[in-house]
Amino acid sequence: METLREQYEKEVIPAMMKKFNYTSVMQVPKLDKIVINIGLGDTKENPKSLENAVNDLSIITGQKPIITKSKKAIAAFKLREGVNIGCKVTLRKGKMYDFAQKLFNVALPRVRDFRGVSANSFDGRGNYSMGIKEQLIFPEIEYDKIDKIRGMDIIFVTTAKTDEEAKELLTLLGMPFKN
Repeated sequence: METLREQYEKEVIPAMMKKFNYTSVMQVPKLDKIVINIGLGDTKENPKSLENAVNDLSIITGQKPIITKSKKAIAAFKLREGVNIGCKVTLRKGKMYDFAQKLFNVALPRVRDFRGVSANSFDGRGNYSMGIKEQLIFPEIEYDKIDKIRGMDIIFVTTAKTDEEAKELLTLLGMPFKN
């Protein structure tokens, strides 16, 4: 089975050049990075939850996450500035393609009643965001070893100028959009 990067070079580039009438291979949009973010609201009551989220994210991505801190104090959330509120990972190059392939072909089909991801989550500049309700859809996570079910945000950052180009790129890479 070929990797997502090989598939991009063999199939995606020619298809995109034909559809959008690009004159150069360099005009074809590509996946720039994938950012995975877990936001935690319960770090004040349960400090161990941040450690568990970092462990889950590092198991899923194969890369050590950075801990995100609050930028400003919000009294309504009982949040002070500089408090740890989550963790994130930015994947590029090989790890990015490996993660995308695992997400499209292994993890998303494991979601209960999965009919595809929404095609309305583009930001207008060619980037796509999606949320996952539980980390259990990834095969590396063992059900017995988790303390709490956590969701995560996954952002696909592309070099596409428009949402139409980005959608076509992600579709050709294997993203299962709803029809």
